[in-house]
Amino acid sequence: MSAAATLMVDLTAIVANWRDLAARGAPGAVAGVVKADAYGLGAAEVGPALRAAGCRHFFVALLGEGIALRAAIGPGPMIGVLGGFAPGADGDAALTPVLNSLGDVAAHAAAGRAAGVARRAILHVDTGMARLGLDAAELALVSADHGMLAGLDLHYVMTHLACADEPAHPMNAAQATRFAAACAGLPKMRRSFANSSGMFLGADFASDLARPGCALYGINPTPDHPNPMRPVMRLEVPVLQLRDILAGTPVGYGATWTASRPTRIATVAAGYADGYLRSLSGHAVAEFRGRSVPLVARVSMDLTTFDVTDLPEIAPGDRLTLIGGDGCSPDEVGARAGTIGYEVLTSLGARYAREYLRG
Repeated sequence: MSAAATLMVDLTAIVANWRDLAARGAPGAVAGVVKADAYGLGAAEVGPALRAAGCRHFFVALLGEGIALRAAIGPGPMIGVLGGFAPGADGDAALTPVLNSLGDVAAHAAAGRAAGVARRAILHVDTGMARLGLDAAELALVSADHGMLAGLDLHYVMTHLACADEPAHPMNAAQATRFAAACAGLPKMRRSFANSSGMFLGADFASDLARPGCALYGINPTPDHPNPMRPVMRLEVPVLQLRDILAGTPVGYGATWTASRPTRIATVAAGYADGYLRSLSGHAVAEFRGRSVPLVARVSMDLTTFDVTDLPEIAPGDRLTLIGGDGCSPDEVGARAGTIGYEVLTSLGARYAREYLRG
């Protein structure tokens, strides 16, 4: 009996999701967003699988992620770094910085002019997120003086949608209008607009390059409708011990749950140190051979307890599915934890034994 939980990642399903999105993105290209270690599922495995399927544009958040991804996928595809980086900091990795401020623009443009070779980059304009990207005043300066961009080889101008998972939200139309106006004031270049949910908003959100992330990994990009994406992961955790307790017996830290009947408790080898969120305490379910078992008491650092009274066939060493089974998809687990599926995936711990399925 192994105490190690197993995180199974279906690379074939991730590739199939990318291909479905690529068909939806026509005629524009569709990138693979693999930031945060491919949303916790392993960029060193996901990146090469997407490249082999034909993906030629990738995005990460940080410089270090970009350097690691280049080592994994090899030369050729564009790797955009959403957080940007100082000129030359990418070494030989041939990364493409996203320029988020006038300071970024000035630094990379000056480096390009000094080297006599235009520096490749992506220009980011803020159309409503109020995070990264040129704000209205900065954009006005660049629009009035295109010479500020001399020394840059701008592959795309991009923006990011704030409310794409709410199709009726007025922010979507407002950002589309603002982005069109921003592009009209800039030199002609290719555009990158929609994220995962944005790809389902219609023709007004199409562009030369879509940037899906969560949908690749099975998160529902259309929360008010059935999930169009394939599930891609399954977390199976072994039962370490079974314990029969009497009615009235408390379980776990704080004695927050007490058995109301004679109960069989299964203790499994995963807890909040593994990214199985403490806020799931008393709210989650696991799956065993198509049947649900409720989580009882508090999630602790390394252990979690489930009521398996109604499944007497469970034995030590059997595995419960904590994430990825019926009733416990990442989106469902996120909802039970009071958060979103993104956080569930990106919290997945390093102690899981990862297995990659390749068809």
